[in-house]
Amino acid sequence: MKLQFKNILAALAIAFTFTACSNDDDNTPTGEGSLKLEFDNVYKSADLAFNTAYTNTNGETVKVSKAKYIVSNIVLTKADGTTYTVPKSESYFIIDEATAASTLLTLPNIPAANYTKVSFGIGVDQEQFLLGADGQGNFLANAQAAGMMWSWSAGYKFIAFEGTFTSAAVTTDTTFMLHTGKTGTDYNYATVTLDLPENALVRTNITPQVHIMADLAQLIDGTNKINFGDGAMVMGGAKLALVTANIANVFEVHHVHND
Repeated sequence: MKLQFKNILAALAIAFTFTACSNDDDNTPTGEGSLKLEFDNVYKSADLAFNTAYTNTNGETVKVSKAKYIVSNIVLTKADGTTYTVPKSESYFIIDEATAASTLLTLPNIPAANYTKVSFGIGVDQEQFLLGADGQGNFLANAQAAGMMWSWSAGYKFIAFEGTFTSAAVTTDTTFMLHTGKTGTDYNYATVTLDLPENALVRTNITPQVHIMADLAQLIDGTNKINFGDGAMVMGGAKLALVTANIANVFEVHHVHND
């Protein structure tokens, strides 16, 4: 009887293991779904509001009137370490603080999986630019309409951040313009990679929304401090390289909704 009982237990253990393995297989997501990236622009700890005074650590007070940037080349990393790259033809967007709809990107046809990271570029990569005007698809016209081009030969504006500033030495509102893009031999394209605090569960019936905080104060008041009193038109030179370096600290994932 004891031997027979042991045989029964062994059979049950094998059946349980098989069932567990089968369940694991059944739980592997299949098909495709969508994923949303929400870009929430802030200035330090405050929601970004146009024509509102924000004081920087260098003593300058800024009022922002324009905040636009190009997001491109989105790549999603799965829990197993493999990646999914959004097709280039579907991977160029203009985030415009003045247009609420532009701050929420919907990415279709994403393979169902658990995603742990997102990366993207700020600007238009050099490879894409070198395809020429005819190789840009509809995005060139969109960028022109949004004021995110200097000219075709000069290229795209990757970031357009504008407003006025005052300081102890500059007591009346004075215009500043910060535009990033290619200048001379410097292309100034930046890539950002962000860990997700919880997995984004893309499923045929679940569309996760990744809430990304974009602290635009970091552009001018981050690791590198930009003093507009030393030159309020930042469109090239040493300052532009400092701004590009600051981009790494602009973005952070606040949370993920798996609805």
